[in-house]
Amino acid sequence: MSRIGSFEGFQPVSLKREEDDQPSETDQLSMEEREPETQVPAPKQISRLPSVVESALYPNPCHKPYLSRKYFVTRPGAIETAIEDLKGHITKTSGETIQGFWLLTEIDHWNNEKERILLITEKTLLICKYDFIMLCCVQLQRIPLSAIYCICLGKFSFPAMSLDKRQGEGLRIYWGSPEQQSLLVRWNPWSTEMPFATFTEHPMKYTNEKFLEICKLSAFTSKLVPAIQNTHKNSTESGRGKGLLVLTEPILIETYTGLMSFIGNRNKLGYSLARGSIGF
Repeated sequence: MSRIGSFEGFQPVSLKREEDDQPSETDQLSMEEREPETQVPAPKQISRLPSVVESALYPNPCHKPYLSRKYFVTRPGAIETAIEDLKGHITKTSGETIQGFWLLTEIDHWNNEKERILLITEKTLLICKYDFIMLCCVQLQRIPLSAIYCICLGKFSFPAMSLDKRQGEGLRIYWGSPEQQSLLVRWNPWSTEMPFATFTEHPMKYTNEKFLEICKLSAFTSKLVPAIQNTHKNSTESGRGKGLLVLTEPILIETYTGLMSFIGNRNKLGYSLARGSIGF
């Protein structure tokens, strides 16, 4: 008979110690479920904070706030002072009421940029050169709305051999025929006798909501076109068919070497700009 109570050749083993060294399946599953909750990627949260704050403060990521402070038109009270000055001057001289006010960039026939204020009254389009440093009107050009016969909207185009080209879109207003101008007038960079004016949006358009509204070229166009059409209807003068022609085509700027506009536009010479201190 075999002896059941004999334990020869066997050594006692502690089952409790093995269970402590290796966790059970239930414990292992619970540990795997808790790992994603306990391990929080802290570096990702820290790197995300600056971008969230920056997008909230500056909706346009390409716009840098310190650059806008260089333009005197963005200084507190500058644009408001200009509006009040021009309103008082126009009311005193002509008695007309201003229907709209815009801040745009004029591009002359030599591709030079110039900061301009545009105003629309019942009968007149006014193009103002305003000095935002001294806060005074330097030059005011009056164009009767009844004389405007064509508006052209489109992208800028240049001759094939031009060395200084620009991108973007603009608006050109005609109140005379360019072909009737002499060669001396057309090739004079300082001539003010050109029978048209070309405009594009001001570079400070995205500074804030106020500038976004007054620097928008589409808003100016939507106000100018009906004002001209109403003037043509009420005009008693015999003119160019009593109508306004609105075209969508490239706007030609006849410049070739473009050295003058290259230097002026790169240095923003046509704007009231803070250019730093010069000392010895």
